[in-house]
Amino acid sequence: MSTAVAIPEVEEDVRRGHESEDELARLYHVILLDDNDHTYEYVIEMLMEIFSFSEEKAYEHTVEVDTKGHTRLSTCSLQEAEKKRDQIHAYGPDRRLPRSLGSMAALIEPAD
Repeated sequence: MSTAVAIPEVEEDVRRGHESEDELARLYHVILLDDNDHTYEYVIEMLMEIFSFSEEKAYEHTVEVDTKGHTRLSTCSLQEAEKKRDQIHAYGPDRRLPRSLGSMAALIEPAD
């Protein structure tokens, strides 16, 4: 006995967080924000670990975030930008400073 089963149409926007094709195709900046609760050593170590920066490049970004209040770390896909931002937010406090209670702040913004 054969029974025909209708397969419901599923919208393509079910993936991840309902991002459109345009959002997924766009590039985004990952931006690190300055604070006074993390040492240069912490920032350099974090950038080397998360972004695989050389020590020199990590130091340059550390100086920039300290002097300008922010630094653009990367320009990449939305998915990669969200991943890097989340890794920064999950990195934890700076054990060198007792007042450091958590990770640094980062945000993502469209590159265009």
